[in-house]
Amino acid sequence: MNDFEELTRQIIAVRDARSWALFHTPKNLVMALAAEAGELLDLYRWTTDEESREIDAATRTRLAEEIADVAIFLLMLCHETGIDLRGAVFTKLAANEARYPVEQCRGRADKWTEYR
Repeated sequence: MNDFEELTRQIIAVRDARSWALFHTPKNLVMALAAEAGELLDLYRWTTDEESREIDAATRTRLAEEIADVAIFLLMLCHETGIDLRGAVFTKLAANEARYPVEQCRGRADKWTEYR
């Protein structure tokens, strides 16, 4: 069992013990994921790039909590849709390596369609 599977197992156990599965449809999970990502984003509102790298302990704690919320909803979404997150990430990394050859995109933030 990999780490994602173990995390998912624990998340689902917490959910099921509380009979929350009826609320965790893919649509609801995507909305919750977006809301939590918004809360994560809010922590960086109006910060400079430098400030975003040098956060205090209280902000780091809040950041960890919001990251955990995002991860929990993402793992539940994968569980409900039958998507293997680990496999999906490896597949996407391979696609990105093909789309963004080092010699063409080093130091560039353009979308791959801009230089092909």
